[in-house]
Amino acid sequence: MDDQATTRFDAHLDHVRNAPSDDGRVELIARRPAEGEREVLDTAQLDLDLGLVGDRWVARDSKTTPVYLASQLTLISTRMLTAIEPDRARWPQAGDQLYVDFDLGMDNLPPGSRLAIGSAIIEISETPHTGCAKFGARFGSEALRWVNGPIGRTHRLRGLNARIVQSGVVRVGDTISKV
Repeated sequence: MDDQATTRFDAHLDHVRNAPSDDGRVELIARRPAEGEREVLDTAQLDLDLGLVGDRWVARDSKTTPVYLASQLTLISTRMLTAIEPDRARWPQAGDQLYVDFDLGMDNLPPGSRLAIGSAIIEISETPHTGCAKFGARFGSEALRWVNGPIGRTHRLRGLNARIVQSGVVRVGDTISKV
């Protein structure tokens, strides 16, 4: 990564690292009904079997997708998104479902950690959530390298995978708390 991009993104690291570590907030919910489509929601139902109800995750082939349940739900930090994309209207293009102001780093949420979000409970997966070519095309190759680099992985700048362990309703503005 060139020094200018590193400086530009790394300048936001302290803000990302200072995200709430005990009680955060849901800032945005996005459902992916089909490839490339996004619906921004105020409220979503999280279901043990269906994932985020109406999301295309449920249509994945569990036989050919080895991380099927481990990637039932994805969360991404709004503080990280602010660093790479100040236009909030473009955030759903990241492809995640829950956009949160919360510390998603490995130290704060090791695999197996559980979070209460609204009336649902989720469990953090061991399966890393990494940036892909689509993420790079939408937010730039420098952003992709930043989130996938060593610092990015430690702080889960690309976000995290989780599975639903208790169905429930999640609303924008809901608190996220460690269980």
